[in-house]
Amino acid sequence: MTDKTTIPEDRIPVIVGIGEIVDRPKEITEGLEPLDLLEQALRRAEADAGAKLLGEVQSLDVVNFLSWRYRDPEKLLAQRLGVAPAHCYYGPVGGESPIRYIHEAAKRIARGECTVAAICGAEAQSTATKAERAGEKLPWTPFAHDVEEPKRGAAFQKPLAVKLGVFRPVTVYPFYEAASSAHWGQTPREAMAESGTLWSRYSEAAAQNPNAWLKRRYAPEEITTPTADNRLIAWPYNKLMVANPSVNMGGALLLTSLAKARAAGIAEDRLVYPLGGASAEEPRDYLLRDQFYESHPQNAVLKAVMDLAGGKAFDAIELYSCFPCVPKMARRTLGLGPDVQPTVTGGLTFFGAPLNTYMTHAACAMVRRVRNGARLGLLYGQGGFVTKHHALVVSRTPPREALAQETSVQGEADRNKRAVPEFVTEASGKGKVESFTVLYGRGGNVEHGVVMLRTADDRRTLARIPASDSATLQHLLNMDRTPVGSLGEITMAADSVPEWRVA
Repeated sequence: MTDKTTIPEDRIPVIVGIGEIVDRPKEITEGLEPLDLLEQALRRAEADAGAKLLGEVQSLDVVNFLSWRYRDPEKLLAQRLGVAPAHCYYGPVGGESPIRYIHEAAKRIARGECTVAAICGAEAQSTATKAERAGEKLPWTPFAHDVEEPKRGAAFQKPLAVKLGVFRPVTVYPFYEAASSAHWGQTPREAMAESGTLWSRYSEAAAQNPNAWLKRRYAPEEITTPTADNRLIAWPYNKLMVANPSVNMGGALLLTSLAKARAAGIAEDRLVYPLGGASAEEPRDYLLRDQFYESHPQNAVLKAVMDLAGGKAFDAIELYSCFPCVPKMARRTLGLGPDVQPTVTGGLTFFGAPLNTYMTHAACAMVRRVRNGARLGLLYGQGGFVTKHHALVVSRTPPREALAQETSVQGEADRNKRAVPEFVTEASGKGKVESFTVLYGRGGNVEHGVVMLRTADDRRTLARIPASDSATLQHLLNMDRTPVGSLGEITMAADSVPEWRVA
């Protein structure tokens, strides 16, 4: 080692093994179920480490998956591996969870609570969807119908948001997209161009990633131009600007202590060191936030990892990429220019979005990048509707200080939060646009628009723009002038939903 440390080697966590599997079965019934993908990814991680470690796993975290349902999948996986880890956990929904699990496993090793830890996730949504459409019965572990479905978007949102269709990621993130670009002084056309350029860079990384689902570069204009194959879903997002969950993938990482790694004969150039990270959250109900042009938890988390890096530049970065607004906000907080290379993996559109476990694959890609010469890497994961944030810094050199155990920066995030406007379901009079989106049908037709408004007394509400109101829709979709901040008239429709038309 060139960097000296006084930390006991049995308290220094290291990532020693990574494993990935992509399943593209020729026949639907040949598709592997999530448990198979989890097991194979872990065995590949063990092979990558070059040491027999799976039999000694004392900490096992399984990322939540939605393509199939099991009773206690973490216990079923442990049985397959022939282990009984003291920490055996199957977590809730959250795109940030793989980074959180890696970080928490590293902290357990640093505390001396375990020596070998495994983190893994998998989805088989492509096969599950094809089987359902074809009426095929899959020869998998029987689906656990008696297990409750994980809580997702609608469970945490207000009834009016659900009624208007703005309770899913693809219809909520546009509020951040419109509000943030207006805050930065961009026209919608300029914001769209930035999204296209950024997403094209993600596709470039996916084209070079052997585990990516879509392995080709897309030009910016291909991404931002609506076509029959790239249909509009919710303004401003086309299909190529959103996460692609219809994949079959598994990913896994193995961590151990530096002492254990050396005793197992793992080469020094295979070791990647977690240096630390940070986490913070927003309220699950997105309408309880103070504004939509930035995220205080995201800012606090990213500023914390910049401090952790001590002024050094990150050689490799993964900025979570379910929708363009997330990495666009993140790069500004990090002080990175528009020419940033935001991914080592390929992004949730092009690499593929095995739902909650994309960042497991991103961590694998980051390990490869660090092994190949990068000195300092940043993994930033996000979950919900810009809700949960977790970042982790990794390095090719050992830490100089023990891994910090307190990593929440929630206090810093909350200190920056301003007053949250009261939400009302009935309103009339003048309404100013805080943000907006327009929802589209599968044939490209406008279903309706939705505006987030501030009333004359500065309360917040949501309002519908009917598809028949072409003048207001044209106002919202003007590419050369943002509608954010514009005034209009609020009325109550017969179905007790606020409606808005441009003044």
